[in-house]
Amino acid sequence: MRLLQLQTLTGIHLTLVCHRPHLPAALHQALRTADYSVTADFEAARRHYSGTPVTELPLADEPAGTAGRWLTLPALDRLVSYDSPRLCSIPCTPPQIAWRHRPPPVPLTAPTTQQVAHRLHVATAHPRLAAAVAAALFTGASLQQLATARPHDYDTAAATLALHDRARYTDGCAAYPVPPWAGVFLRAAACFTRLVSGEDQELLAAPGDRGLLLHVAEAARLRPPQPSAARRKAPIGRVEWDWRERQEAERYEAVPTSRVRPSRR
Repeated sequence: MRLLQLQTLTGIHLTLVCHRPHLPAALHQALRTADYSVTADFEAARRHYSGTPVTELPLADEPAGTAGRWLTLPALDRLVSYDSPRLCSIPCTPPQIAWRHRPPPVPLTAPTTQQVAHRLHVATAHPRLAAAVAAALFTGASLQQLATARPHDYDTAAATLALHDRARYTDGCAAYPVPPWAGVFLRAAACFTRLVSGEDQELLAAPGDRGLLLHVAEAARLRPPQPSAARRKAPIGRVEWDWRERQEAERYEAVPTSRVRPSRR
């Protein structure tokens, strides 16, 4: 019933696989108010609802052969980060992000936006994971910071997403403007979370979902800038998500420690 409610709220397509020769009575009753069709051809149903894989379906204005290429997006640099923001213990209405501590992510161009949205739609059916990748692209936030958002932190009227950082590790608590293309994913995630978990659960991916989140991003062929071949830690062909963090750590370790000698009197 929750899946059918989600379909009604978001307009998504659902394919239900029933491992029986006939629909059970309870399922038949639940489908009475739904517009559905029954087929015995599972492969045809998969093609109808899932579409052609992203590597074989270029967009109308995209040159042939580019759909399967990696999109390297600097906004994903901090997705895997060592920061540890703290969730607010009391209701918080943060101000608009001021970008005092780091530059804002460069807005995606219209063609890139179209590619990203299409790839996320094809890569996963999980609304929270798709919304988390989308949010990372317009906030430049880490997974830990994205995990502080709850359903009420997405304001559909103001088109903002509030992320919390009680310890002010990076940005402090701040509201980020949500571009229209990402609002589709956030609305689906908010509906899904309210139906399944309630208002107190993560709107986006939880910290323990890191592996799943990175898998979705890689399935959509989205990655942060990569190191040169000479500085790679992982084998060629694998995405290095912590490259930026390693760079910053190396720069920090290279700074000489100054020594202060006490003066004699």
